[in-house]
Amino acid sequence: MNARHEKYDVIIIGSGAAGLTAALELGQSRKVLVLAKGSLTGGSTAWAQGGIAAVLDAGDTFENHIRDTMIAGAGLNDRETVEFVIEGAPKAIDRLCELGVPFNRESGDLHLTREGGHSHRRIVHVNDATGWAVQEALLNAANANPNITLLPGRSCIDFITGRHAEPYSGSGHVWGVYALDEESGRVEAHFAKATVLAAGGAGRVYQFSTAPRGATGDGIAMGWRAGARVSNMEMMQFHPTCLYNLEVKNFLITEAVRGEGGHLINPRTGKRFMEYYDERLELAPRDIVARAIDAEIKRFGLDFVHLDISHKPPEFVREHFPTIYDKLIGLGIDMTTQPIPVVPAQHYTCGGVVIDLAGRTDLPGLWAAGEVTESGLHGANRLASNSLLECFVFGEAAAKDICQRWDELPDPPAIREWDESRVTDSDEEVVIKQNWTEIRRFMWNYVGIVRTTKRLERAANRIQLLKAEVEDYYGSFRVTTDLVELRNLLQAADLIVRSALKRHESRGLHYTLDYLETDEVPVDTVLVP
Repeated sequence: MNARHEKYDVIIIGSGAAGLTAALELGQSRKVLVLAKGSLTGGSTAWAQGGIAAVLDAGDTFENHIRDTMIAGAGLNDRETVEFVIEGAPKAIDRLCELGVPFNRESGDLHLTREGGHSHRRIVHVNDATGWAVQEALLNAANANPNITLLPGRSCIDFITGRHAEPYSGSGHVWGVYALDEESGRVEAHFAKATVLAAGGAGRVYQFSTAPRGATGDGIAMGWRAGARVSNMEMMQFHPTCLYNLEVKNFLITEAVRGEGGHLINPRTGKRFMEYYDERLELAPRDIVARAIDAEIKRFGLDFVHLDISHKPPEFVREHFPTIYDKLIGLGIDMTTQPIPVVPAQHYTCGGVVIDLAGRTDLPGLWAAGEVTESGLHGANRLASNSLLECFVFGEAAAKDICQRWDELPDPPAIREWDESRVTDSDEEVVIKQNWTEIRRFMWNYVGIVRTTKRLERAANRIQLLKAEVEDYYGSFRVTTDLVELRNLLQAADLIVRSALKRHESRGLHYTLDYLETDEVPVDTVLVP
């Protein structure tokens, strides 16, 4: 039977760590449908190399982890949220162990590594492919649960709200989502009493990004169009070390390479340079390291800098970074004897749809978790390996809140089917490619690691010009995944630029030459539809 004609209690958008964590919790008592754009493993979770931060060492404390998170977040974090997530970390690791995630161990205990911004070793990992191991374990558990249906190949378009009900209602209550079946080209209405948004970030709004192909800000854009607030969208994290290679794009060199002793070296001078930027050297938070690399590249006219761990024993390097080692060997680089050419690239969306500690959004019937949200955990810069952790803690929190409130949730009304009578197939898809390329280029050049008001205004002007063109195209032709993504990409770009123009200070990931000082009191840049 077609999935849209079956009855589900909860719809989850996204099949990564946040979505599947929520599904497994809800699947104990509710019938759940999980929708995924593309494949079930196409999200950011499977790409995560580093690990998951948790206080598990005898010499570490929750307070240490909280302090490290707040320092990295430049004080913009919400203390209550930080405490909530960090104190829930050990339990999340226990659950993953129960699901069979084969974390690295040493003498029977979990092996802990260290990454930039952390004062202690607290990163549990599966070599340098933690995300894939976690994704596999969660998917295996979801497949084994008869209450969970996994439906890939669905590009979500917009939330179903009261305006799509029969009879029409102005209510912002969310009843599910319209989604494009990527194979048939038909749009389906999936509806339920509760919806969980776990669609990931907006990394692909930039020309250079470590994010997967589908990270086009879909969930953030849908939430905004439905009436949810978004916050801190200017806080786009740039990973300091993405492989520089003309043939291979977006391959991340994990933070743990620096955590295990890797040095950043200027290839022109042959010397380490982080001492000129921060006393923590290569273990400074990501925003500082990324700006330092960007400054060295611009100052010396470089294409890249070197990340060198060849001073470590070869067996140590191969054991700790087997995935990276194998990838680089295939490209003719032996990281046990040679430096790795690296450049910064967009890596993580720290802002997003505003949620509370239960994962509730502004919209009744809609919960959210993971990179699509602004929970207050990351502040102005995410601390390394706190991302998967946020997914587990808030995925479970949202699921539990739905279960606790179940009897209060109204049943969905009659929902209108998607109207395709007014649209035709396009013979001008070059418009999509052109606009997609243009957005990503001006966002990289004008809204990147170092910003100015003039650059931001240039980006804003281009966004306004493109808006009319994209909306006209969207209203005239049958939807495709590329068109859905373009529309969302432009909306995400608009939110990033508007947020950046609103912040008149430099803080964390938002560094502007026009406002170099940091305000005494940190304030979120909340945008209201």
